[in-house]
Amino acid sequence: MHQSGLAGLSGLCRVTDHLYLSNGKAATDSSQVTRCKITCIINVTETKRIRPLPPGVEYIHIPLPDSAVSPLSEHFDSVADKIQLTAEQGGRTLVHCIAGVSRSASLCIAYLMKHRGVNLLEAHRWVRTCRPVVRPNNGFWKQLIHYEMELRGCTSVRMVTSSMGELPDIYEQEARNMMPL
Repeated sequence: MHQSGLAGLSGLCRVTDHLYLSNGKAATDSSQVTRCKITCIINVTETKRIRPLPPGVEYIHIPLPDSAVSPLSEHFDSVADKIQLTAEQGGRTLVHCIAGVSRSASLCIAYLMKHRGVNLLEAHRWVRTCRPVVRPNNGFWKQLIHYEMELRGCTSVRMVTSSMGELPDIYEQEARNMMPL
């Protein structure tokens, strides 16, 4: 079941056939997890899930705050590889944080770069198409840019200084496009 746009914001957003992204509330909804045939849940919040999981669902907890200084990149490879392994075994992974905007979205972007062969700019657009509220914090952007450099030897996004402080150049472009003429 593919949900996009505003309807998808409260549910599980399908990134690929084997990868879903959501907020914490949707991730604890057993009916949605079961309906989407999720076999692995990766929780990137400071608190561990309390509710029981549906049977047969593997649970991974990465206790990190949504802070620009959180070392999320330490988990890029292991999470990307876990998503890929789960897919190869016929399973589906759900990655979530509290809002499904920064931490979990960054991990989905890292997966797409590593295992789907797209650059950072394309991976961000891909995830944002599925979940329009996606907006990694600036620290995660810097880590993703560094990761892209490691994977590809070049970068498709760069950090720039703007009137709103340092931000990825794609946001600067968006801000210019929204300004009245």
